Amino acid sequence: MAGPIAYSFLDIVASISGPGGSFSLSDGGVADEGITIAMTDDKTTMITGAGGDGMHSLHAAKSGRVTVRYLKNSPKHRQLQALYNYQTTSSAYTGQNVISIANPVWGDDFQCKYGAFVKLPDNVNAKDGNVMEWAFNFIEIDPQLGDGTLAAV
Repeated sequence: MAGPIAYSFLDIVASISGPGGSFSLSDGGVADEGITIAMTDDKTTMITGAGGDGMHSLHAAKSGRVTVRYLKNSPKHRQLQALYNYQTTSSAYTGQNVISIANPVWGDDFQCKYGAFVKLPDNVNAKDGNVMEWAFNFIEIDPQLGDGTLAAV
């Protein structure tokens, strides 16, 4: 067998750095739903002509959204709220976040640059504690999925 046969969120190393602070995102009450990286645009589009011919167009866009989910009682909310409060005081501070997300066991590595908070997370106060989602838009996401051969941690 070439690499590890198991996956664990415990191997994920994630951090944010931007005006107003930098800290880990992969500790402190991450919810089961974890961290999602989603590209914004399709990488290609296709059109077909009346005669059946077609054409593909390759797009340069590398933008996307990163969503980090924490349990309602996570201390990360205070850190993220402070960063949000600082960065939303001036356009000079927004759009400068960098989020790095890696799984060194598998070799995954995502570098997300030029990011800004989307909005404050919805804050639901209910019978059971909930999950709060912090979303960021990024102009550039450089993805690299690993093949599991970097199993030395």
